[in-house]
Amino acid sequence: MPRFTVHIRDEWLAVPCRDTTSTIGWLGQEALKRYIKNKPDNGGITSVKDTRFVVRRCQGLGLLDADDTIDDVLEDNDFVELAIEGDTMSPDFIPCEPGFNKHLPVQYISLDGNSLTSTDLFNLGRGLYKIKLTPEAERKVVQSRELLDTIVKENKVVYGITTGFGKFARTVIPVSKLKELQENLVRSHSAGVGNPLSPERTRMLLALRINVLAKGHSGVSLETLHAMIQAFNASCLSFVPEKGTVGASGDLAPLSHLALGLMGEGKMWSPKSGWADAKYVRFFFQNADLCSLKRSVLSSQGLALINGTQMITSLGAEAVERAQAIARQADIIAALTLEVLKGTTKAFDSESHRFCDRVQDAYTMRCCPQVHGIATDTIAFVKNIINTEINSATDNPMVFAERGETISGGNFHGEYPAKALDFLAIAVHELASISERRIERLCNPALSELPAFLVTEGGLNSGFMIAHCTAAALVSENKVLCHPSSVDSLSTSAATEDHVSMGGWAARKALRVIEHVEQVLAIELLAACQGIEFLRPLRTTTPLEKVYDLVRSVVKPWIKDRFMSPDIEAVHRLIIDQKVWNVAKPYIDKYQSEYIPESRPVSPTAFSLESPASPRKRVRHE
Repeated sequence: MPRFTVHIRDEWLAVPCRDTTSTIGWLGQEALKRYIKNKPDNGGITSVKDTRFVVRRCQGLGLLDADDTIDDVLEDNDFVELAIEGDTMSPDFIPCEPGFNKHLPVQYISLDGNSLTSTDLFNLGRGLYKIKLTPEAERKVVQSRELLDTIVKENKVVYGITTGFGKFARTVIPVSKLKELQENLVRSHSAGVGNPLSPERTRMLLALRINVLAKGHSGVSLETLHAMIQAFNASCLSFVPEKGTVGASGDLAPLSHLALGLMGEGKMWSPKSGWADAKYVRFFFQNADLCSLKRSVLSSQGLALINGTQMITSLGAEAVERAQAIARQADIIAALTLEVLKGTTKAFDSESHRFCDRVQDAYTMRCCPQVHGIATDTIAFVKNIINTEINSATDNPMVFAERGETISGGNFHGEYPAKALDFLAIAVHELASISERRIERLCNPALSELPAFLVTEGGLNSGFMIAHCTAAALVSENKVLCHPSSVDSLSTSAATEDHVSMGGWAARKALRVIEHVEQVLAIELLAACQGIEFLRPLRTTTPLEKVYDLVRSVVKPWIKDRFMSPDIEAVHRLIIDQKVWNVAKPYIDKYQSEYIPESRPVSPTAFSLESPASPRKRVRHE
C-alpha cells in the first residue's frame, strides 16, 4: 500500500493511502487526525474539518493544490509538509546548494583508502559520483574484522573495544555489556551544536569516513561499510552539527552524529524529505534496513566510526579546491583591472612595453605576481597535506590484521590539517586584500581617470560606492578570521586529551575566508567590466573580451543606480563555477604553448587592452 510521510509542526506522521485517486486535501486531513490523536490537548485543534492548511513538497518546496489527486502529484514514500493557517513553515526543508547534482549519478569512484584526492572528494560532495569498494579493500576489511572478533572472544583488553573511553580507558567492560558500550558511546558523543553541515558537506564527510574505513585498519564489519555506502549512494545523510570538535581525539562529536543517523536515530536528510526523523528516511534505502545497520554497529567497534580527522579534512578538501579555483581566476580579474586602469606591464616583462612613458604603477598592480604567486604556492602546499590526510588511517586503536595486533596511537590528532588550513586562510586572504585596493583605484577618479564610482550623473547615482564598502568590510572581517586557531589548545577528558588541534574551527573559518575572497573578487570583476564601458569603442584582448561577455551574460551595464546585491551574487556564482577560468583557459594554454618557455609560467597580465584599429598599441598611447 502506498504511504506518505507528512510533517506537521515538529512531528512526522506516516499516512497509508489505499486509493491514490484521493486528493491532497484528504491526505492533509488524514495527517491532521493522526496528529490530534498523539496530542493530549488535540494540538489546539478543535475540528479537523474546519482547520485551514496548505501542503507542500519537502523536495523543491512546491505548494500542492488541495484538489489535486495524489497519484498526479506525489510518488510512493514522498515527504510533504502541512502548515496550519497561522503557523510558519519549517525552515528544515532546504534545497540543495547550487552546483549539487539533484539526479542520482551513474558513474562510480572506487575507494581503496589510498588513492582518493581532494578533487574526487569535492565532486563526491556535489553528487557527481556514487562510490564502491575495490576487491582488495573488501579483503582487508574482512581480515581486520576477523581479528577484532577473535580479540572479543578471547576476552583480551583492547582500548575502545573491551574498555571504556578517554579517562575510562582502564575500565574493562564485561562481554555482556559490550553492545551497550557501543550504543552509549555513539549517543553520548553526539553532543555537537549549531547548524547542520549542508548535504554537500555531509556527503564529503561520509565519503571520506568510508575511504578511511576501507584501509582495513579499523575493525568494522564489511556489512557496516556496505550499509554506509548504500546510505551515501542514496544521499541519505545524517544531521551533523558544525560545532563541537576540538580536533583530537579526532572529530568525535561530528562523526558520532554521522553514525547516529546511520543507526536510525536523530535526524537525516534526503533529496525527497529534507531534514526528517532518521526512522522515516530509512525507507529510501533500497536493499537494507537501517535497523540491521544499528545492530551491526552496536555489535562492532563503534569507536571505529567516530575516531578520526574526517570533519577537518573533508571541509579542508572543499577549502583547498575553492581556493585553487579563486586563485587562478584572481589572475584573470587582476589582468582586466590592469587594462582598465591602463597600467604598465613593464614590471612583468621587460620587452612587453618598450614605448611606455609610465615608469611604474602602484603596488596593487605592479606586485600582483608576487602576492598572487605566494598564495598559489601555499594552496599547492596545503593541498598536498590534505591529500595525504585523506588517505591516512586516523583511527584509535589501529588494527593490523597481518601482524595480529592492535595499537593505540595518535593518528587521530588533527594538527597537520589544522596548521595547513590556518596557513591557507592567511594566504588566500591576500587575494582579497590586494583586490579591494584595486577596487578603490577603479572607483576613485583621481586614480582611474574614470567617472567617480564608475557611474554617470554622480550624485544622482552612487554607482559602486557601497559595493567598495562591502569589499572593505569583508577584507576587515577576514583579518580577524585569519588569526590561527591551531595556536590554541584546551585540555579535555580529565587531562587525558591534554593537547588538541582546534582543527574544526581552522577548517570552518578557512571556508568563510575563501567565500569572502570570492565575493571581493566578484565585486572587482563587476567594477572592471563597468570601467570598460567608459573606454569603448576601444577593445581589450580576445580572452579578456570573452570574460567581459561572460559577465554581461548575467549582469547588464550600470547605467543608473539599481539593486546591486543580485549582480554581486550572479558574478560570485560565475566564480564558484569557475566559468571565468573556463573562458580564458584556452587562450592561456595557447599563449603558453606558443610564446612562453616551459620554465616560465604565463603572467596574469599577458593580455593587453588594444585599439581596434591598431592591435599592437596600448590604449593610453592613442
